[in-house]
Amino acid sequence: MKTIGLIGGMSWESTLLYYQQINESIKQSLGGLHSAKIVLYSVDFAEIEHYQTHGQWDLAAQCLVDAGKRLKLAGADFLVLCTNTMHKVANEIESHVHLPLLHIADATGERIVQAGLKKVGLLGTAFTMEQSFYKDRLAKQYGLDVLTPNSDDRKIIHDIIYNELCLGKVLPSSKKEYQRIMSYLVQQGAEGIILGCTEITLLVGLNDTTVKVFDTTAIHAEKTVEIALSI
Repeated sequence: MKTIGLIGGMSWESTLLYYQQINESIKQSLGGLHSAKIVLYSVDFAEIEHYQTHGQWDLAAQCLVDAGKRLKLAGADFLVLCTNTMHKVANEIESHVHLPLLHIADATGERIVQAGLKKVGLLGTAFTMEQSFYKDRLAKQYGLDVLTPNSDDRKIIHDIIYNELCLGKVLPSSKKEYQRIMSYLVQQGAEGIILGCTEITLLVGLNDTTVKVFDTTAIHAEKTVEIALSI
C-alpha cells in the first residue's frame, strides 16, 4: 500500500471527511483491521483565506509547497490536496515537491465522462466558478461544457461556504438556496451538478436535485484509495 500525503485544513471539516472516507474504503477493500497509510499536514485556513482574498496566490502556493515538502519527508508517495479552490496552484506544488499530485478535477472529470454526460453545472467558491483553472481543465481534457450560476447566485454560494460551512454551520435555509440554484442550472441544460467545493457535501446530498450529483470530496477520496492500492 502506498502512503498518502494529505494537504488538509481547507477547511478541517472537509479534511475530516477525507480521512474518514479513505479509511472506510481501505477497510472495505482489504477487510479485517486494515486502514490507510496516511501522513497529514493541516494548514491554518485563516492564512490561506487571507491570501485568496487578497489575490496573493504566490504566497498561498508557497505555503502549500512547504506542506507538500514536509509530507514528502514524512514518507508520502503521492499528494492529495483536500480542497478544490487551491488546485489553482496544483502545478506549482507538484513541480516544487517532486511528487505526483492527484488532481481533483481529473478524478471528477473521469467520473462525469464515465457517466456519459457532456454538460454540467459547477458550484464552488467564487474563485473556482469564475476563474479558468478548474473549468478549463474539465473542458479541455474531458470535453465538458461547464455552466456556472449568475453573479448574484455565485456570491450566495461563496458566502455560504466561507461564512457557514467552513465554520461547521449547516443551515436548512442555505440548503434551500443551493437547491434553487441547482434547479436553475438544470433549467439551463445541466445534466449533472459538480459539488466543486469540498465543504458543499456537508450541505447538499446526492438526492437534492433532479440530476446526477458529483461529490468531489467522495470522488477524490475514492480515487486516492485506488492509487494507494495500485502496484
